Amino acid sequence: MNRRNFLKSSSLAAGAALIGPATHAQISLHAAPRRHISMNRGWLFHPAIAPGDTEIGFNDKDFTPVVLPHTNKMLPWHSFDDAEYEFISTYRRHFRLPANTRGYRVFVDFEGAMTASTVWINGHPLGEYKGGYTPFSFELTPHLRWDAGNVLAVHLDSTERKDIPPFGYEVDYMTFGGIYREVNLRIVPDVFLENIVVRAIDPLSASPSLEVECFFERSRTESSGLLIEAELHDGEKILAKQSAPLSTHVGESKIPSQILRLEHLTGIELWDLGKPKLYEVHVRLLHDGTVLDEDTRRIGFREARFTPDGFSLNGRIVKLRGLDRHQTFPFVGQAMPARVQRRDAYILRHELKCNIVRTSHYPQSRHFLDACDELGLMVLEEITGWQHIGDESWQDIAVDNVSRMIRRDWNHPSIILWGVRINESKDDHDFYVRTNAAAHALDKTRQTGGIRSNLNSELLEEVYTNNDFGYPLHAPVAPLYLNTEFVGHTFPTRSTDNSARQREHTLRHARIHDQIASDPKFSGGIGWCAFDYNTHFNFGSGDRICYHGVSDIFRLPKPAAGFYKSQCDPEEEIVLEPAFHWARNDEDTGFTVALICSNCDHLKLFLDSGKGFQQLAEANPDRDQFPHLRYAPFSILLDKKAIRDWGDLRIDGFIQSKQVVSKSFSGRGVDRRFELLGDDHELIADGADCTRVVLRVTDEYGRIRPIANDPIQFELSGPADLIGDNPISLVGGTGAVWIRAQQRSGIVVLKAKHPRLGTRQLVLTLRATAPELV
Repeated sequence: MNRRNFLKSSSLAAGAALIGPATHAQISLHAAPRRHISMNRGWLFHPAIAPGDTEIGFNDKDFTPVVLPHTNKMLPWHSFDDAEYEFISTYRRHFRLPANTRGYRVFVDFEGAMTASTVWINGHPLGEYKGGYTPFSFELTPHLRWDAGNVLAVHLDSTERKDIPPFGYEVDYMTFGGIYREVNLRIVPDVFLENIVVRAIDPLSASPSLEVECFFERSRTESSGLLIEAELHDGEKILAKQSAPLSTHVGESKIPSQILRLEHLTGIELWDLGKPKLYEVHVRLLHDGTVLDEDTRRIGFREARFTPDGFSLNGRIVKLRGLDRHQTFPFVGQAMPARVQRRDAYILRHELKCNIVRTSHYPQSRHFLDACDELGLMVLEEITGWQHIGDESWQDIAVDNVSRMIRRDWNHPSIILWGVRINESKDDHDFYVRTNAAAHALDKTRQTGGIRSNLNSELLEEVYTNNDFGYPLHAPVAPLYLNTEFVGHTFPTRSTDNSARQREHTLRHARIHDQIASDPKFSGGIGWCAFDYNTHFNFGSGDRICYHGVSDIFRLPKPAAGFYKSQCDPEEEIVLEPAFHWARNDEDTGFTVALICSNCDHLKLFLDSGKGFQQLAEANPDRDQFPHLRYAPFSILLDKKAIRDWGDLRIDGFIQSKQVVSKSFSGRGVDRRFELLGDDHELIADGADCTRVVLRVTDEYGRIRPIANDPIQFELSGPADLIGDNPISLVGGTGAVWIRAQQRSGIVVLKAKHPRLGTRQLVLTLRATAPELV
């Protein structure tokens, strides 16, 4: 999504309560359409506050130039103190408005800043916004200098304030600090589109309709000659169009709105997992034929409902299989740009083969959600919080978070359920009546759920969403039931752990999904969790890391990830993933069971102990242990006598008696190769764009050597910066850093030196991008 189109997925009413009275006498009704101006470069940062630093004339020459998204503190990837980022900092942004903006209203839109933001324009206080995960806006118009420079200033409190969700007690994740999402200027006429929500009516019929509700803000009641117009686009093709005189009403949202209907549509393709078809709705506000304002939303036609028979997508039952996601990253916390956020969605959908993700425990980046729309990855999105419920004012913020989350994201077809309880909190009838009412008032097309860990919890939502870490799982206690966490903290597993633990970690995920597959009353299961994450000192494993993921903190898979990957249809990808390290004594009593996750229907194992590969075993999927999984893992008990003479292993996979895959693993115990792999080979030179670079030490067959822990030394040349340790030590034979583009085009060369296996290099091209307009 283009940054200038912030409103495509953002609620600008989010900051309405913060927008003070403005003087609009100078604003023409016939102003031209809106502009969204990216405001992410050119910021100045100081890790403290100083007298006068919000004033326009303050001397900020000693501030550090930064680009958004920005973290207030670069950190190691583990073993650091959260107090290092918990401080109040100052951001300043100088800008001049384009010459033709006089006569417009001007807003600044923050997509996310952690945690409390107090904002000034030219020394005038605009207010404080409390919350780190939801968007907010302030109107700048009354205090702008139209013919001179302006200064926007922010005091950002990144401490864990007890008056703001999720804080007040303990939180099992780190929130980090900084203006970690994008900022835009929004320049609009006096009467403008405040938001748009598009609802599909009868999407499964041969002629569905669209209800396009347009929300407005204006400073006058006069509306003579105003016309609202909506179009449905499929690429460049206009499929339908409707218009009507502007005649707004005030509904449950308390914001003036008008509804247009695009009816009797034909040839509509559904948004579905395999083909997530997307359309756009363009809305214009006109006055006597002149466009006053216009905006666009991307949508999909689909029907998504939880039923007593399971979850139904477009009229067919789909068993939900997914993982929970934290949006934090090594070194920079949450401050990663669009490309990196989108990559997580790609990993979940195409590398882990999930069909759903839960945004634990807060609304996440719009870029991530955009990618979910495009990739066919369904989403359970929930409000900010973890176990604790605060006082009345704290609860008011949480209810407001429901509104901001939904009004930002209600057009995403990937979102199938709103989470409107604080994760794992106790019942609070009055509070959760309010959160559910807020959700239903805004969105009658989606059901609500509330993440709890108590089978006797009061059900105010439609779907009973429950964290169940036991095995076997408790039977569903409500007609609509979804398991939203399992395994996780009950069996933390590092990528360096031995084969016995890796096997059990994989089995625990497989057992849960097998039970879920056994009963249609389980809508599905979302495992805890996708990626390891940073946490506070009294959680995790003693180094500020929760090793709860099926992948590590660098998004690199552990053996348990192979189970999720193996559950896809072989037509999508043929998967063969051993849940072990091929090492003779990498468990307590020597190697015993070869657990292999695969969507093949037969496997053969061969051992080469110096005389060529000889068949060691063959097996079918383990239906005794996993009778309900479509693609059950293979559990093969190996004859200790047969593997007494250790050697290389080869696994061949077959489907309907035809060999379709083969993988080999060295038995020599020697590091042979060093690899440097980039997710991308081209970046945009905007000062923010990033890509991950993966480091791997492998055997001669390209399989990870999990004990390799060598220090890797980097040398970087060209207009880019290294995000990560230098040198960095491998963990589990792997590791990663990120390369961040600077603000000039050119060629970037990253060289990585292994102490024994030589130097590898990666070349990146940085493409020039247009300068920001302010």
